[in-house]
Amino acid sequence: MASDTLTSTSTSDAEISGLDALEIAGREKETSRAARIWAGTWPKLAALAIVIGIWQVAFWSGWKDPWALPAPGTVFADLWDYLFTSALWEGLANTGRRAVVGFAVAVAVGLLLGLGVARVRVLRAALGSMITALQTMPSIAWFPLAIVLFQLTEQAIFFVVVLGAAPSVANGVIHGVDYVPPLLIRAGRNVGARGLNLYRYVIAPAALPAIVAGLKQGWAFAWRSLMAGELLVVIAEKTSIGAQLTYARDFSDAPRLMAIMIVILVVGLLVDAAFGAADKAIRRRWGVLDQAGN
Repeated sequence: MASDTLTSTSTSDAEISGLDALEIAGREKETSRAARIWAGTWPKLAALAIVIGIWQVAFWSGWKDPWALPAPGTVFADLWDYLFTSALWEGLANTGRRAVVGFAVAVAVGLLLGLGVARVRVLRAALGSMITALQTMPSIAWFPLAIVLFQLTEQAIFFVVVLGAAPSVANGVIHGVDYVPPLLIRAGRNVGARGLNLYRYVIAPAALPAIVAGLKQGWAFAWRSLMAGELLVVIAEKTSIGAQLTYARDFSDAPRLMAIMIVILVVGLLVDAAFGAADKAIRRRWGVLDQAGN
């Protein structure tokens, strides 16, 4: 009996040692932070180099005249000069303010509408399919009505931004709440969570990944609606990125036009990176992300 116990103990020690050795080996294989950053960066740089290469080849081919399709070097030189002008930063400030205010209103409307539709059957029956229909409607189609209602003002732009983004946010909330396990809700009620506390401590944390996905998609719709609005509703006393894009087109300034498009793309990438960081933090908190960051 003693020998069996000794054998069992030694076997358990060997298993633990084996697991410890495996964990240590895994830690030794973990790459440095700089290596992880480079691993995530070089594919983007490679894709950018390919795009610029195709652009340069198209310029060399003479497919379009240089006044319509300038060389990459010409555009990036103009972009460099554009970065040191007050027009860029004033336009970014106005466009950014419109984006933040419009998106904030859209988030408030979308969250309230999504929670109401998700938890009230009458609202789901009345508005569930309507929200999806609104989400699929092109934002540009709202501008004739917006201009009739608000004329050529910022209110017309905000109107379209909210209508473009709120349905996506609402759908994210609806899908997130729909996929909360009923057992989790019953468990929350059993420990005393009722009313707002049930939403705050049970439903909202469980639905958070889908809500963040809805917010990300809502921002994409809001940004596209804003750019379309600034192209159509040009307010003379308030410059913006969209208005400057319109001016560059009107004056056939192709280098400046493409430089502004690059600025718009970079802003979109930065916001997408912020949403990606938030999503990664949520997945790490939920334990579905490797500690190495993969």
